[in-house]
Amino acid sequence: MPTLARVKERAEEQSTCMTPDQQTTIRMLANDLHRLNQSVMKAVDAGVSVELVRSARHHGGDGNWGDLLIPVIVAGRN
Repeated sequence: MPTLARVKERAEEQSTCMTPDQQTTIRMLANDLHRLNQSVMKAVDAGVSVELVRSARHHGGDGNWGDLLIPVIVAGRN
């Protein structure tokens, strides 16, 4: 099975135990990540290297957490 199809299938399986609000938030996050990946590819095509590094971890106070990222940009060689 192609990797992309498997990722989508896995995400759908995981979301079945979520509330509708959680499912909506995860879809929004997935869309934002897709746009981020497109931006990274455009930056690389424009001649820079991009590394995403965890800058912090956000804790929601009830045991949930999420990694926060910053980009490290290296100008390409001319």
